[in-house]
Amino acid sequence: MQVKKDGRDWRVGAASDVGWIAGHTTAGVSITTAIPPVFDAYATTYQTDDVTAAAYEHALIEHLTTRTPNQPWWLAYLDTGAHDVVFPHAPRVFLYWNWPYVLVQAGPEQALTWRTEGHIRHPHGALPDLFFPADRSWLVSALWDDTWTCVGGPAPLIHTLEGDPLANARQVRLDEDALPPGLTRE
Repeated sequence: MQVKKDGRDWRVGAASDVGWIAGHTTAGVSITTAIPPVFDAYATTYQTDDVTAAAYEHALIEHLTTRTPNQPWWLAYLDTGAHDVVFPHAPRVFLYWNWPYVLVQAGPEQALTWRTEGHIRHPHGALPDLFFPADRSWLVSALWDDTWTCVGGPAPLIHTLEGDPLANARQVRLDEDALPPGLTRE
């Protein structure tokens, strides 16, 4: 199936496009709640109060783009009923606890510009709730009730994110609590 936006047709994803994620995460407080245990390294990242949503999101996308060969990205927007899914009439794929996502194949530019009405992490944020490149070399996912983002990927990517104060990333092990420092569970 295709959807139209910006004068182009975009491919809508199906369950088979996220099958490598579906059923490969575990409930709990570790990074594997959002990211399957298939990567070399993992981190949590979040926007601090002294950084704008745009600066944080651009920094994250810049690092991902720099470390990814040119290819399409899958962008997934969680249908919470309260946040923009960009394509409200597109079919859904289901992940995690049977949560519905709109999944569209696009790229980094669309990841930064398509969503215009904010998301759970920031009222002015644009990023999809889940996204990854076609080669599945990394995955970025923010769960429904989290104000931070989880990342799995190659160790050099995670180390780069850790070194950028705008990305505000902290490397985590598979078995530790993924909650970023300074945040509390409600």
